[in-house]
Amino acid sequence: MYPTLKPGEEVFVNLQAYRKQLPKVGEVILVQHPQRSDLKILKRITAVSPQNMLFIEGDNPDESTDSRHYGMVPLSLVYGRVSSLFL
Repeated sequence: MYPTLKPGEEVFVNLQAYRKQLPKVGEVILVQHPQRSDLKILKRITAVSPQNMLFIEGDNPDESTDSRHYGMVPLSLVYGRVSSLFL
């Protein structure tokens, strides 16, 4: 699978998206990297646990560091849902 986003592309992030509803599988989110607090990453949700933990993966699995490496991430690290892509 090819990456959804490429260098130089911009996204709009809805910071209010998860204030009243939980994230859904398939959504792309902006999340704080669980091991580097200075890094924000864009990933796709592939599973949601009942404990509000998210399994997130990059769209280019051969080049992505994601939940396959660092495990599930808590909902508290999510900034918002990507709602628009600008090329």
